[in-house]
Amino acid sequence: MIQSMTGYGKTVVVYNEKKINVEVKSLNSKQLDLTTRIAPLYREKEMEIRQIVAEKLIRGKVELGIWVEKDAATDTAQLNTLLMESYLAQLQAFADKHQLTGTDWIQTLTKLPDVTTRNEVVVLEDEEWLAVRQGVCEAVDHLVEFRTQEGAALEKKFNEKVDNIEKLMLSIEPFEQSRVEKIKGRIIEGLKHIPEADYDKNRLEQELIYYIEKLDISEEKQRLANHLKYFRETMADKPGQGKKLGFIAQEMGREINTTGSKSNQAEMQNIVVMMKDELEQIKEQVLNAL
Repeated sequence: MIQSMTGYGKTVVVYNEKKINVEVKSLNSKQLDLTTRIAPLYREKEMEIRQIVAEKLIRGKVELGIWVEKDAATDTAQLNTLLMESYLAQLQAFADKHQLTGTDWIQTLTKLPDVTTRNEVVVLEDEEWLAVRQGVCEAVDHLVEFRTQEGAALEKKFNEKVDNIEKLMLSIEPFEQSRVEKIKGRIIEGLKHIPEADYDKNRLEQELIYYIEKLDISEEKQRLANHLKYFRETMADKPGQGKKLGFIAQEMGREINTTGSKSNQAEMQNIVVMMKDELEQIKEQVLNAL
């Protein structure tokens, strides 16, 4: 089954008083292009996080973010009261000596160095990391589910376009069969307008056969049919077949172009144009296939 390279996944892990958010999103890319925005406490695990993403996502332009929301009560800065009392005594003595009045002591004190502190955890505990790791795995799994849903829509679109190309290819046959007589008739009619021309009818038939063989598209039709079949078979493979589908689409294009170059009837050329249009839509969408 096909997977799209476009996807989104998010998980929120609650550990103690912290809400740990893990978000991952992806777009199409020729290979895995991973960028991360990880909270400082978890950066030591970045290589392991990258390995988890690489194993599950394979390809795509991926952005992963991990950030922490803390409880407001536990994240409140703590006042260093002993230091504040020391500062206050010095400021009061300075003010008395110089006869200063009207100072906003609270505002002044809180701006002084080291008066406020935060109780930050600087060591990542194993239990917390396991919770974060699980969150990363779940977010990536959600993205894979998203990719699978998008891939199902892609597969439906591809099958529709392949069916259309197949029908158009079959619609060429009536024109292909009638053009032999049309070509022969045009040549003979042209010769009638040259009364003095003397020609060998047997030789004319041989030349006509040679000309028709050069315009024959039987091989192109057969190869195109094989490519269409191979495209369907490849879609049924395990995810990661996007590049292969792109190569098959290129080969389909070669056969359609060659058919167009050999088509010397307006009706056939119109059909070839419609086949090219269907194939172009496949090529556009195959860029999104994993």
